[in-house]
Amino acid sequence: MILKALMDEPVPVYGDGSNIREWLYVEDCAEATLKVVENGKIGEIYNIGSGIEKKNIEVVKSILKLLGKWDDFIVFVKDRPGHDFRYSLDTSKIQKELSWQAKTTFEEGIEKTVKWYLDNLDWAKNKLTELRDYWNKIYHI
Repeated sequence: MILKALMDEPVPVYGDGSNIREWLYVEDCAEATLKVVENGKIGEIYNIGSGIEKKNIEVVKSILKLLGKWDDFIVFVKDRPGHDFRYSLDTSKIQKELSWQAKTTFEEGIEKTVKWYLDNLDWAKNKLTELRDYWNKIYHI
Protein backbone atom coordinates (compact mmCIF):
# COMPACT_ATOMS: atom_id res chain seq x y z
CA MET A 1 0.00 0.00 0.00
CA ILE A 2 2.73 2.42 0.94
CA LEU A 3 4.75 1.72 -2.21
CA LYS A 4 1.79 2.14 -4.53
CA ALA A 5 0.69 5.35 -2.82
CA LEU A 6 4.22 6.74 -3.01
CA MET A 7 4.19 6.15 -6.76
CA ASP A 8 0.73 7.77 -7.14
CA GLU A 9 -0.75 4.45 -8.24
CA PRO A 10 -4.15 2.97 -7.35
CA VAL A 11 -4.20 1.35 -3.91
CA PRO A 12 -6.26 -1.89 -4.02
CA VAL A 13 -8.56 -2.75 -1.13
CA TYR A 14 -10.48 -6.03 -0.99
CA GLY A 15 -14.26 -5.83 -1.01
CA ASP A 16 -15.51 -2.71 0.73
CA GLY A 17 -12.53 -2.58 3.11
CA SER A 18 -14.50 -3.74 6.15
CA ASN A 19 -12.41 -6.88 6.73
CA ILE A 20 -10.76 -6.68 10.14
CA ARG A 21 -7.16 -7.52 10.91
CA GLU A 22 -5.03 -7.37 14.03
CA TRP A 23 -2.05 -5.05 13.55
CA LEU A 24 1.35 -5.48 15.20
CA TYR A 25 4.38 -3.24 14.72
CA VAL A 26 7.41 -5.11 13.38
CA GLU A 27 9.71 -4.29 16.34
CA ASP A 28 7.10 -5.62 18.78
CA CYS A 29 6.83 -8.78 16.69
CA ALA A 30 10.61 -9.25 16.68
CA GLU A 31 10.82 -8.64 20.44
CA ALA A 32 8.06 -11.18 21.12
CA THR A 33 9.64 -13.77 18.84
CA LEU A 34 12.95 -13.41 20.67
CA LYS A 35 11.15 -13.69 24.02
CA VAL A 36 9.52 -16.96 22.90
CA VAL A 37 12.82 -18.36 21.60
CA GLU A 38 14.67 -17.48 24.80
CA ASN A 39 11.99 -18.15 27.43
CA GLY A 40 9.17 -20.16 25.89
CA LYS A 41 8.57 -23.81 26.66
CA ILE A 42 9.73 -26.18 23.93
CA GLY A 43 6.79 -27.48 21.92
CA GLU A 44 4.39 -24.78 23.12
CA ILE A 45 2.59 -22.34 20.86
CA TYR A 46 2.47 -18.64 21.69
CA ASN A 47 0.24 -16.25 19.77
CA ILE A 48 1.97 -12.94 19.15
CA GLY A 49 -0.42 -10.05 18.70
CA SER A 50 -1.27 -6.55 19.78
CA GLY A 51 -5.00 -6.70 20.41
CA ILE A 52 -5.26 -3.73 18.01
CA GLU A 53 -7.91 -4.48 15.41
CA LYS A 54 -8.59 -2.20 12.45
CA LYS A 55 -10.67 -2.41 9.32
CA ASN A 56 -8.50 -2.62 6.23
CA ILE A 57 -9.98 0.64 4.94
CA GLU A 58 -8.93 2.41 8.17
CA VAL A 59 -5.35 1.26 7.69
CA VAL A 60 -5.25 2.36 4.07
CA LYS A 61 -6.73 5.76 4.91
CA SER A 62 -4.15 6.19 7.70
CA ILE A 63 -1.33 5.48 5.25
CA LEU A 64 -2.73 7.87 2.65
CA LYS A 65 -3.15 10.62 5.25
CA LEU A 66 0.44 10.24 6.45
CA LEU A 67 1.63 10.50 2.85
CA GLY A 68 -0.54 13.53 2.15
CA LYS A 69 -2.55 11.60 -0.45
CA TRP A 70 -6.28 11.66 -1.17
CA ASP A 71 -8.67 8.78 -0.55
CA ASP A 72 -9.40 8.71 -4.28
CA PHE A 73 -6.25 6.59 -4.72
CA ILE A 74 -8.29 3.71 -3.23
CA VAL A 75 -9.62 1.16 -5.71
CA PHE A 76 -11.96 -1.50 -4.37
CA VAL A 77 -11.23 -4.93 -5.85
CA LYS A 78 -13.12 -8.22 -5.71
CA ASP A 79 -12.52 -10.07 -2.46
CA ARG A 80 -10.84 -13.48 -2.60
CA PRO A 81 -13.24 -16.45 -2.41
CA GLY A 82 -13.36 -17.76 1.16
CA HIS A 83 -11.43 -14.76 2.49
CA ASP A 84 -11.80 -14.52 6.27
CA PHE A 85 -13.67 -11.44 7.45
CA ARG A 86 -11.67 -11.12 10.67
CA TYR A 87 -8.28 -12.29 11.92
CA SER A 88 -7.91 -12.12 15.69
CA LEU A 89 -5.64 -13.70 18.29
CA ASP A 90 -5.84 -14.67 21.93
CA THR A 91 -2.54 -13.42 23.35
CA SER A 92 -3.29 -14.17 27.00
CA LYS A 93 -0.79 -17.05 27.09
CA ILE A 94 2.24 -15.00 26.05
CA GLN A 95 1.16 -12.22 28.38
CA LYS A 96 0.71 -14.56 31.34
CA GLU A 97 3.59 -17.01 30.84
CA LEU A 98 6.24 -14.72 29.31
CA SER A 99 5.08 -11.31 30.58
CA TRP A 100 5.06 -9.92 27.06
CA GLN A 101 2.69 -7.50 25.41
CA ALA A 102 3.00 -5.10 22.49
CA LYS A 103 4.31 -1.65 23.34
CA THR A 104 3.60 0.26 20.14
CA THR A 105 0.22 1.82 19.38
CA PHE A 106 -1.17 1.49 15.87
CA GLU A 107 -0.64 5.20 15.25
CA GLU A 108 3.01 5.08 16.37
CA GLY A 109 3.68 1.92 14.38
CA ILE A 110 2.12 3.08 11.13
CA GLU A 111 3.95 6.42 11.37
CA LYS A 112 7.28 4.65 11.91
CA THR A 113 6.57 2.25 9.06
CA VAL A 114 5.69 5.01 6.60
CA LYS A 115 8.76 6.99 7.70
CA TRP A 116 10.96 3.94 7.08
CA TYR A 117 9.68 3.69 3.51
CA LEU A 118 10.28 7.41 2.96
CA ASP A 119 13.81 7.09 4.38
CA ASN A 120 14.47 4.08 2.11
CA LEU A 121 12.84 5.31 -1.07
CA ASP A 122 15.47 3.84 -3.41
CA TRP A 123 14.88 0.37 -1.96
CA ALA A 124 11.13 0.91 -2.14
CA LYS A 125 11.24 1.91 -5.80
CA ASN A 126 13.30 -1.18 -6.67
CA LYS A 127 10.90 -3.39 -4.71
CA LEU A 128 7.93 -1.82 -6.47
CA THR A 129 9.37 -2.80 -9.83
CA GLU A 130 9.73 -6.41 -8.63
CA LEU A 131 6.18 -6.51 -7.26
CA ARG A 132 4.36 -4.83 -10.16
CA ASP A 133 3.75 -8.05 -12.13
CA TYR A 134 2.46 -9.83 -9.03
CA TRP A 135 0.01 -7.03 -8.22
CA ASN A 136 -1.27 -6.86 -11.77
CA LYS A 137 -1.92 -10.60 -11.68
CA ILE A 138 -3.68 -10.50 -8.30
CA TYR A 139 -5.58 -7.21 -8.49
CA HIS A 140 -6.03 -6.90 -12.28
CA ILE A 141 -5.10 -3.22 -12.21
